[in-house]
Amino acid sequence: MSLGLLIPGQGTQHPAMLPWLLHTEVPDPTLDRLAKALGTDWRTRLDDPRWATRNAVAQPLITGLALALWARLRADLPAPTAVAGYSVGEVAAFSIAGVFDADTALDLAQARAQAMDDAAARHPAGGLLAVRDLAAEALAPVLQRHGLAVAIRLGSQRHIVGGTATALTAAERELVADGVSCTRLGVQIASHTPMLADAVSALAAVVETRPFSMPRTALVCNATGEVVRRPATLRDAFARQVAQTVPWDRCMEALAERGVQCVLELGPGTTLSKMWNAQFPAIAARSADEFTSPEAVIAWVRQQIARATAQ
Repeated sequence: MSLGLLIPGQGTQHPAMLPWLLHTEVPDPTLDRLAKALGTDWRTRLDDPRWATRNAVAQPLITGLALALWARLRADLPAPTAVAGYSVGEVAAFSIAGVFDADTALDLAQARAQAMDDAAARHPAGGLLAVRDLAAEALAPVLQRHGLAVAIRLGSQRHIVGGTATALTAAERELVADGVSCTRLGVQIASHTPMLADAVSALAAVVETRPFSMPRTALVCNATGEVVRRPATLRDAFARQVAQTVPWDRCMEALAERGVQCVLELGPGTTLSKMWNAQFPAIAARSADEFTSPEAVIAWVRQQIARATAQ
């Protein structure tokens, strides 16, 4: 039995997400910690996008939700063969893989958000732009003209680019005029670009004070697109990814190379599972957010693994 886990990044949170997660008679220490960090009314406050999209809210929220989901499901599912987190999703991925505990994960999510906000404050307002159906070779001169950088590589013709808001507007205008599909993302900083270089040293200083253990399962890192095991290398990768291109297409390939038979997205939204299904249609993937109960999630995973094993 071989299960792969994907942890989404911020921007996937929404008010109606995962309603069954809070309906339990057993107290969840991760959700309790999340309530202390964000307030007990955090779910109702998700209706306010200005509050919900703040790094200080979104990053611990995504981390806490993923960890609470796995705590609810793990007793009835096989141990994951491989785990990968997208952007801030990497914090929960490290914890699920056994690098550090849930309390440390929430502390690091808050520290990551603070380091990124502090670094972004030293530059003009920034953001991210999704660009589809354009090869990297054709995109490169546009980025150079406008002083932008690739933040996340989703595929050979799908990229998320980052930089100042002014530069993004100019580049978007040029690309759209040439018939290229672009979507401005609802974030206010240029994550995973050199604009956040100052956040790397700040975050590195924090992780040096936290214990990092050898992962219990294959952990694919955003900074490398490869499985990383040594704690020292994991610390470095954890800090560096906030200011460099994330090769997410390669991260998914690395997960697939571990022979996973089924993939579960642990978090709100369906962004990562849809990407996975487009790239690896023979390996079923769904998000926990698509189900109405933990029992339904567990039943689906077991069914997919049994079907793959029988083939």
